[in-house]
Amino acid sequence: MNANINKSYTKYYIIAWVFGLIFYFLDYVIRSAPAVMIPELSQNFSVDNIRLVTIIGTYYYTYSTCSLIAGIALDRFGAKYSLFAGALILGIGCLLFLISSQFSGIVGRLFQGAGCAFAFPGCVYLASKGFSAKSLATAIGFTQCLGMLGGTAGQFMVGPWIEKGMNINHFWLVIGIFTIIVAFALWFITPANNMEKPTENIQKKQSLLSPYKTVFSNPQSWLCGIISGLLFAPTTIFAMTWGVSFFQKDRALDFHTATISSAMVAFGWVFGCPLLGYITDKINKRKPVLIFGALFMILALLQLLFFPNLLPSKISMFLLGVASGAAMIPYSIIKEANPDNVKGSATGAINFITFGVTTLLNPLFSRLYGQTLGNAIDKTVHFQQAGLFWIIGISIAILASFLLKETGEGTIINSKKFAKE
Repeated sequence: MNANINKSYTKYYIIAWVFGLIFYFLDYVIRSAPAVMIPELSQNFSVDNIRLVTIIGTYYYTYSTCSLIAGIALDRFGAKYSLFAGALILGIGCLLFLISSQFSGIVGRLFQGAGCAFAFPGCVYLASKGFSAKSLATAIGFTQCLGMLGGTAGQFMVGPWIEKGMNINHFWLVIGIFTIIVAFALWFITPANNMEKPTENIQKKQSLLSPYKTVFSNPQSWLCGIISGLLFAPTTIFAMTWGVSFFQKDRALDFHTATISSAMVAFGWVFGCPLLGYITDKINKRKPVLIFGALFMILALLQLLFFPNLLPSKISMFLLGVASGAAMIPYSIIKEANPDNVKGSATGAINFITFGVTTLLNPLFSRLYGQTLGNAIDKTVHFQQAGLFWIIGISIAILASFLLKETGEGTIINSKKFAKE
């Protein structure tokens, strides 16, 4: 009887997932857009560029911590209320950017990070309800594909708008209102939690932090988060925050070319995430694709740093983006390495660890290379050293990948094991 009820609501979860994708698309537009309006935001908040980058980076403080809250909310209350709250908070965070003060900028960015923390876990949660286990990695890859398409739009489209004289307040007003509209659409479309009573009853028997105790006590969860974080960082910190400035000042590219080059990483994700997700589902193995993707990231960076005339920078960054789609594979692994009744918490946990790594690396990279940007005697060497910083991180991720247990072949076995427990 319960199976029939769940099956009848599958199509509603898929429709809700589509609207969740819009939320996630907006997440990445809002995450990446500040990179192409640094001078305008600096003037609006009356701060210098370094201080502005610090304000932009506060996004990851709330994004990482609220990922845990999002996981708990999804497991205990379902997607309806969780996604509505997240999208509403995100919209308010955008509107706060309309106020010309440093305080409103910080609070707005913190709100943006907190709201966005619900987008991806919510989409994965809805996908797990609407799609079969055999196509879950593909669905997750397509979800990230749409997110990174938003990241591309946040730079590739917004950059030219700014260049043509668009007022940044107009941008934040429109995207803030649209995000709030999406929030209410999610409220009306997503099935209520009373459709998930069996899961709800199980959760009532558990303490609030019980799912995270399960997830964080598993060493595989930590490995997944650290690996994903180290593979994500070159895109979230370098391409989406510093990329335009580095290409302009170290490589002497004009604003338009620098913007396109940086945006091509996110555009590469549009193809890389679903492609690598599909390959892992097809061969039923996770680790080989993960390691291959990381190695290809290193090759793309080496070419960009030391053989820049071999390929245009936008092609190099596109290839980097395609390969870095491997950062999503640990999101499948962590779900397969943990019990089914902690789906939301597992995604929240890996988001917390992943962007916790980003939160730690962002100020470190800013201190080592951001503060010297534009002042380096040898700009080519400065650019190369900045790139080697990310190559070291990717290399550590590859070494950590060998410690992961392969879950692709044992997914069914693991599910049966957890069901017995």
